Amino acid sequence: MLSSLAARLNQSLSILQKQDIQTASQALNIGYRTQILLGDDCAAILDGDGYLLLAAEGMLPLLVDTDPWFAGWSAIMVNVSDIYAMGGNPIAVVDTLWSDRLNNDALWAGMKAASEAYNVPIVGGHTNCHSPYNALSVAILGRAKQLISSFKAQQGDLLLVAVDFQGTSHPQHNFWNAATTANPVQLRQNLALLPHLAETGLCDAGKDISMGGIIGTLLMLLETSNCGAVLNLDAIPCPQELPLERWLLSFPSYGFLLSIRPDNVAAVKSCFHNQNLICEVVGEVQQDQKLVLTSTTESVVFWDLSNQPLTGFSPP
Repeated sequence: MLSSLAARLNQSLSILQKQDIQTASQALNIGYRTQILLGDDCAAILDGDGYLLLAAEGMLPLLVDTDPWFAGWSAIMVNVSDIYAMGGNPIAVVDTLWSDRLNNDALWAGMKAASEAYNVPIVGGHTNCHSPYNALSVAILGRAKQLISSFKAQQGDLLLVAVDFQGTSHPQHNFWNAATTANPVQLRQNLALLPHLAETGLCDAGKDISMGGIIGTLLMLLETSNCGAVLNLDAIPCPQELPLERWLLSFPSYGFLLSIRPDNVAAVKSCFHNQNLICEVVGEVQQDQKLVLTSTTESVVFWDLSNQPLTGFSPP
């Protein structure tokens, strides 16, 4: 039943971890002032006729310990995705690595492989090999001419999910890996679609699908845009090997949730389909601040952002 699925999704670790961001929003919303909107995939800093984009990601400790090569790769990949998700192009990354040397070589090998595949250099950082634990984070700098922002979704937009199904599920974690064995040139061409959409005016609102999966990412988009939405679970494209419930909470190595004006939907879908990527309409943005999940026969209010924040970041 849809109600029981919604209850399980609501209590999933992917959603609960997004609520940890409230500690940041609460701290920064009290007596702290900045001209930069807080809550986007990157900080967008006005610079000349465009924007500098700045972001950082930390890796799950369990992933660092159990699959250090993939953790190293992912540290670059998720940052690159954040830059492209906002319509930008990456410039360079820096890393912060704490290790006991046992996983050090594998972490570096993964980071170097991703750096080469995405053509984004590692230019500095911090290294400590005498740590009692293993930890990895990476920060990235990029530049955009026009932005795709979490704050721009509006009532009447259609929600599109764009993903690459040419991959496999990670055996231990909710990751869909369509990157590590892909052609690097194709990887970069697929990502280049996002700045193209921004610069041609076809898309100004969206996010990359993060560790919160489609559900968590949509909630964050709605929260910062002060909107709600209806999400049609029957319309969500899902890899054949995965149950929908797991897919809804999975992190795809290439996945974007876009909020598109209806007149632009056909053109946006065509851009992704021309590169053999999946892109389908899965819902619609509404004024009411509720996320409603629907299927063929059922409908349930999954989250009411008007009285239950997710991250705490909302429009100024």
